[in-house]
Formats: sequence, structure tokens, C-alpha cells
Amino acid sequence: MVQITARYEGDLRCTAVHGPSGATITTDAPVDNHGKGEAFSPTDLVAAALPTCMMTIMGIVAKRDGLDLRGMKATVTKEMAAAPARRIARLVTRIEVPLPANHPRCEALVNAAHTCPVHKSLLAEIECPIEFAWTG
Repeated sequence: MVQITARYEGDLRCTAVHGPSGATITTDAPVDNHGKGEAFSPTDLVAAALPTCMMTIMGIVAKRDGLDLRGMKATVTKEMAAAPARRIARLVTRIEVPLPANHPRCEALVNAAHTCPVHKSLLAEIECPIEFAWTG
């Protein structure tokens, strides 16, 4: 169990404190939703959580298998829907893996990415296409 404490600071800005570490993040409403866009929006954090979670789970598998994935990168593009309610509609993710496409553990790493808790927690209505680019 992890406790996170959030506080509304006013002017559409919040801070959140991660209980176990004390790390702090700030969110701001995006410009297209009455904010200043000076920090991650809450939906940006959801978008950022997806590739970082996938890479973390891939890293666990790689560590177990003695592989080094240092330098792995991901890009996620968040698309919002306005109707019937404002929500995340699509998260398009591209993960660059520093291994050759013919590496024998590629399939295991792809399967690991698809089992990350964030991916499994997203609503089925959110489209989440994932592309893997093998760059090694």
C-alpha cells in the first residue's frame, strides 16, 4: 500500500507528495482546459505512467535474463476526446529497445510490456497502440 497526499494550491495547480519517499510533483491544468500548462496535467501523468510502467516491467524481465536495456526510450502521444466527456481517448506509444529485432528474448519483452499494471488498469475505451522499435 502506498499513500499519496495531494493538495489543491489554487489557480488550477495541485501538488502531490509520495508518502514513502517524500518526492513531490506538481500538476497544472492544460492551456486548452483553462490552465497555464506550466507542469504535467493529471492526464499527462496517466500518459507518462504507461510507457514508464511498460519499460519498468520490461526491465524486470531483462534483469532476470541478464540483459541490459539501458538507453531504452519511449514516446507517448496523448489524444483527448471532448465528447461525451473530456477524457483520454488514445495513448500512442513507441518504445525503442536497444536490442536487435532477432534477439531471442524480444517476444518475452513485448509480452512483459503488455502486462504492466498501468496498461491493465486503463479502460478498454482508451486506445493504446504500442510500437516496438528494435535499435540494437
